[in-house]
Amino acid sequence: MHDLYAASKENQTFLHARFALGDDVLQPYKSTLDRWLWPDAFKNQDTSVAKAKKAIADYRKAVGQPDGLAELMVFYCERAAGFSHDIGLQDEGYFDALVRMFGQALTAIAVLPDAARPALLERLAVVRNISRDLGYGVSDDMDELLEAHGGDD
Repeated sequence: MHDLYAASKENQTFLHARFALGDDVLQPYKSTLDRWLWPDAFKNQDTSVAKAKKAIADYRKAVGQPDGLAELMVFYCERAAGFSHDIGLQDEGYFDALVRMFGQALTAIAVLPDAARPALLERLAVVRNISRDLGYGVSDDMDELLEAHGGDD
């Protein structure tokens, strides 16, 4: 077990999440999302939708708790929309991935207990409002997804 743990940071993150070690098992995944969805432009860092989505897939494999998945998906949307808005990103592929994740987040939220839904849905409403300035029909697509999931806006 020690050799597996010491082999890579990814293994450590997986084991911490699987066995609920540490204060916040979502933090390493959120850090990865943050790095690939809101890179440091001053350090010439790039975005990577694939690497960001891999963080969610890794969490799903390690633990897969519905509330954690929903949190990571909403966080993904917040970071992607915020970065796009802040720097004026015009990347259709990045926006398509954001819209897909928005839909996945709505689906993930729908299976949560009623008490857990409002806060996450409110955060997605903020994402949708930010996305109105992005273009490419992003907010229109989000509106359609919200309507399909029984939203009332």
